[in-house]
Amino acid sequence: MKIAIFGAAGDVGTRMMSEALARGHQVTGVVRTDNQLNKLPTEANRCVADITESEQLAHVIQEQDVLISAVRPPDGKEDLLIALTRSLLESTLPGQRVLLVGGAARLLIPGRTGDTVLSVPNFLPAAALEIAKACQAQYELCLAETRTAWTYFSPAAMLVPGERTGCYRLGTDTLVVDNNGESRISMEDFAVAMLDEVETPQHIQKAFTVGY
Repeated sequence: MKIAIFGAAGDVGTRMMSEALARGHQVTGVVRTDNQLNKLPTEANRCVADITESEQLAHVIQEQDVLISAVRPPDGKEDLLIALTRSLLESTLPGQRVLLVGGAARLLIPGRTGDTVLSVPNFLPAAALEIAKACQAQYELCLAETRTAWTYFSPAAMLVPGERTGCYRLGTDTLVVDNNGESRISMEDFAVAMLDEVETPQHIQKAFTVGY
């Protein structure tokens, strides 16, 4: 498949680039600035584009089968995530799918009726609150989108660099936790789960999550 990955130079984006290339897909890495290009694999197509500029975005997504957004705005500009997501959803061409790396804010906490990662006081560190609020708004934007074949992918509570094991457990709206009550996934296995969804769609216009 032809896959464009936005935010390709980030921690998650680079791992998704590597996973998609290893599976033999034709991958285009999209970054915001020229100085990020050298972070992308040389075997991938590489380009610079501003997602909010419709002409630039239209040029990038031509002939792509799947669009993956792993973008994250800089600190202090978390609200940009909503504008970036809206631009991508509204620009999608017929037949294209959009898979969004979202946040865990929307996820219910096991054993606590109706409580989410975002709603429970002190569950998140103060530094993560603004991006969590932006991710919640991003998810709600997706729920209102009926034209585009979107998929919203929430990570576990802890998304950290690690090993690619190829093993994970899927969930929908509740944090996936292990026997110790921890919710975690490596960025490498997060990428595996994303590419599995790309190749075998199970969550069209739905959200899902993953953990060990």
